[in-house]
Amino acid sequence: MRFKQRQNVKLPEVDLIPMLNVMMGILAFFVMITMTLSSEKLLQVQLPGKQTDPAAVDPPTSDPFIVELDAQGELLLNGQPTDKAQIEDQMEIYLAQNPDNTVFIAPNRQLPYEQVIQFLGEMRDIGGDRVSLAIADTQDNPY
Repeated sequence: MRFKQRQNVKLPEVDLIPMLNVMMGILAFFVMITMTLSSEKLLQVQLPGKQTDPAAVDPPTSDPFIVELDAQGELLLNGQPTDKAQIEDQMEIYLAQNPDNTVFIAPNRQLPYEQVIQFLGEMRDIGGDRVSLAIADTQDNPY
């Protein structure tokens, strides 16, 4: 079966300009709506000036309360071996006598993360947000 070939067949033209005009209008609409719905709120913050007086800096605490956990999970209070009940009692006394000081927990890097966080949670039950995890820069100098 033979088909007739048409001569001078003109393909229909697709005019993209009106379609692009509509799309740009819709895009501009959504940009304007987004800009009006998301407003920025400015806060005026007064930054402290540069301190040149070294005496104005808060001195470090004279008697820090440091609880260490060694590689075997044993507790050391300021370098002396102790048990958990004794640490809890001494920590309550320390926090009552020093309302501005913090209790530091310095775990060994070899301890499992779960054990460190569990001990930190137990100590925070006693001291609240005044118990902090100390992070050592090197193994030789833990503080």
